Amino acid sequence: MGASALAAAFLLPACGAEGGDGGAGAAAPPSPAIELRVEFFPKGTGAGGESATLTCDPVGGTHPRPEEACTALDAQADALAPVPADAVCTQIYGGDETATVNGVVHGQEVDAKFNRTNGCEIARWDALTPLLDLRR
Repeated sequence: MGASALAAAFLLPACGAEGGDGGAGAAAPPSPAIELRVEFFPKGTGAGGESATLTCDPVGGTHPRPEEACTALDAQADALAPVPADAVCTQIYGGDETATVNGVVHGQEVDAKFNRTNGCEIARWDALTPLLDLRR
């Protein structure tokens, strides 16, 4: 189920018939389906970095491009998983950039680390570049 469909599943019941109180007793809105903290280090973890928060469904936070980041997560959420230990990866170096992503995605805890040290890691990075690269 896509992030938008999930949001609709939560929000549509809340849009039903209003009580006579004009909505004053309405339930609190549901928690965002995605709540993340992203830390991005363009020159590696030993150098200065940037951090941002991101929510999806509804879109928000301090991320510079939250809509693009949410779209990338919706399309490539599997890229949050680490590269399997037995994966065969090309031995190419894609750059010094590193990132961490912590939080919750559709009820699942996320604690992911990203780098560009081989072909498999570069593919993960490329799938989630709108989320990971916080440069404006």
